[in-house]
Order: sequence, then C-alpha cells, then structure tokens
Amino acid sequence: MSGASFLEDARRQGKKLREQADRAMAEIPERELFVRLDPQANSIALIAKHISGNMRSRWTDFLTTDGEKPDRDRDSEFEDEKKDTADSIRASWEEGWKLFLGVLDALSPEDLDRTVTIRGEPHTVLQAVQRQLLHYAAHIGQIVFLAKHLAGERWKSLSIPRGQSKTFEVAKDGKPYRMPPVGKNV
Repeated sequence: MSGASFLEDARRQGKKLREQADRAMAEIPERELFVRLDPQANSIALIAKHISGNMRSRWTDFLTTDGEKPDRDRDSEFEDEKKDTADSIRASWEEGWKLFLGVLDALSPEDLDRTVTIRGEPHTVLQAVQRQLLHYAAHIGQIVFLAKHLAGERWKSLSIPRGQSKTFEVAKDGKPYRMPPVGKNV
C-alpha cells in the first residue's frame, strides 16, 4: 500500500468510525448518554469525553510535540463533572473529530516515516495513526454496545440487520447496499 493510499484509507476509516458512533448515539435519548451500567462502568458521555480529550492531546501540534500534552487531565475524562452536559460533550466531540480529521487531511505520504512521540515513546507517523484508529475503534465499539443495550427494542441496526445478511452485498466503499430480489431488476 502506498503512503497516499494509507492516508486515504485512514481518513475513510476515521470518518466511518465517527459516523458509526454518531448514529449509535442518535438512537438514544440525550439523558441516556449519562447512564452507567454499574458504578465502575463508563457512560457513553464519559467514553465520548475520553475520546475527545485523547484527540485534543494527540492531534494538537501532532508533528512537533508529544502526543500526551502536559495540561491533559486524563483521569477527569472518566469522571462526571457538573459542567458536563449533552451539549458540552457534543461540542468537545466535534472539536476532537475536526482536529483529528484535519491533521489526517494535512499529512502527506512523506510524513509517514517521520517520528513523533506519545508519552515519550517514539512512533512513526504511520504507527501513531494506526494506534489511534485502533484506540478509537475500541471505544466506539463500547459506545455502540451501550447504545444498543440502552435502546433495547428501539434499536435500528447500524449495518446489516440480524438475519438479513443474504439480502445485502457490500460495495467497494465498504457500505452495504440491498440486493434486488432474485430475478428482479431495480
């Protein structure tokens, strides 16, 4: 895979992760963003707050400063604070994704072999991008799981609904589309 192809795919995967999380969160009422399954669990709001804090830290001055910024208070990302509202969580979520996707848009294939640090550990830019995409994917899986649990019967599948795999085909862009019934042209 060429560097340009990697960056194009990283952007595409980042946008798909964002879309999946946004669609999952849209399936539940705002008040359920703050529901915890148990006292030690994270709510969707806390996970979104953590992803946003991580994005701000990692992607601000990405090529020139350590990805763990000294002013980041990671522990507070997992605490409910009085200032946390659905609107404030959504605003930091928007800012984090804008920053992350903006950095990906600005990177060139030549940047991929450059070295950046995260918590003092050296990474190539390529490794750092992959590390963060995997991190975001893991947390977005948690968001989807929680939203599906909280939505219960209201849940609308984000991809192919259960029991309908044979009626869908996947396009080259990775998005499923409904196959026409056998013998019918659409």
